[in-house]
Amino acid sequence: MKKELEQLRDDFLGALESAGDSLGLEELRVEYLGRKGKLANVMKKLPDLAEDMRKEAGQFGNEIKKVLETAFLEAQHTVNQFEERTRRDAEWIDITMPGIAPLMGSLHLVTQAIDEISTILHQLGFVRSRTPEVDWDWYAFESLNMPKDHAARDEWETFFIQDPKADKVLEGKKGKVVLTPHTSNSQVRELEKGQLPIRMFNINKCYRRQSDVSHVPMFHQFEGLLIDKNVTITELKGVFDFFVKNFFGAERKVRLRPHHFRFTEPSFELDISCDICGGSGKLESGACRLCKEGWLELGGAGMVHPNVIKAGGLDPEVYSGFAFGWGVERTLMMRSGMNIADMRIIYRNDLRFLKQF
Repeated sequence: MKKELEQLRDDFLGALESAGDSLGLEELRVEYLGRKGKLANVMKKLPDLAEDMRKEAGQFGNEIKKVLETAFLEAQHTVNQFEERTRRDAEWIDITMPGIAPLMGSLHLVTQAIDEISTILHQLGFVRSRTPEVDWDWYAFESLNMPKDHAARDEWETFFIQDPKADKVLEGKKGKVVLTPHTSNSQVRELEKGQLPIRMFNINKCYRRQSDVSHVPMFHQFEGLLIDKNVTITELKGVFDFFVKNFFGAERKVRLRPHHFRFTEPSFELDISCDICGGSGKLESGACRLCKEGWLELGGAGMVHPNVIKAGGLDPEVYSGFAFGWGVERTLMMRSGMNIADMRIIYRNDLRFLKQF
C-alpha cells in the first residue's frame, strides 16, 4: 500500500506541472483528492490490512494527503497569479492614447437631395403636401385626362394592387388601385381641397416597371403645382431658372423642348447638359451611356390642362396654372461633380459609395 501511495503522489506532482490553468487544476483535484478520487480509493484498503500495519499505513496516507493538498494550493496560487496578470494585461487601457471615433451614420444622398429641393421650393413660396403612394387610378390617370386605353395604364407599365380575396386587381368606386407611377396624383387631390390660390409641391416614391442606367422600379419624384388667376408660362420659366441656378449652379445649361402630356397644354420637357460627358455625348470609351447625345431629361412640365382643372372642381375659364414633375434621382445624378453614370448604384447599399456623400 505504501508503494501505491508513493506512486500516486509522484503521479499527482507530475500532473500538477503540466496543468496550465485553474480548470485543469480543479480536474486534478477531483481526480486525486475528491471523495471518489484515487487517494480515497487507496485508503479504502486500510480495513483489509493487519492491525499492526493499519496504523502505520493510515499515518502515511495522511502525510501523503497533506503533501498533495499543499502542492495543489501552491500550484493554484501560482496559476491564479498568472491568470490575473493576463487578465489585467488584456484589459489595460492607455488613457493617454487618442480615442477611436465611433462610426457616424449620415442621411442617404437621396434624402439629402430631397431636403435641399424642399428648401429651394420653400424659398419660392411652395408648401409641401402629402399624398398616398397607393392610390385610385382616378387620381393617377383618369382625372389627369388619360383615357382608359392610354399606354401608361397598361399592367406592363404600372403596378396594380391585387385583391387578396380574388384573383383580380383591387377595384373600387374610383377605379383600380395602383402604386403611384408619378406624383401627379397630388394635383386633383389638391384642387379638391378648394384652398386657393395653390402653390404646392409633393415629393414621394413612385413605381414603374423599368430598370436600366437611368430608371429604377422605385424612385422619387417632386411635383410642383401653382393654380391661380392669370398664371402664364413666364412664371413657370422663372421657377425653372431659379431652381437650376440654386441646385446645379450657373454654369449648367438647360433647354426646353415642346412635348405632349395628357395633363398639360401646352407641354414641354426640361433638359440639362449632361455632367458625365460635359454635354458632348461622348466619352473616351465611346458614346455616353447615360445621355447618348449630351442632354438628359429632368422632367416634364406645362400649363395645367383645362380638363384637369375641371376634374378638381374649378372653372378653367377663371383659373389657370402650371405643373412640373422631375425625378429626384435623375436630378441628383446631373449635379456637377456627382459622376453617377448608373442610377441603380444609388440603391445597391454599397457603403463604399454612400460614404462619399
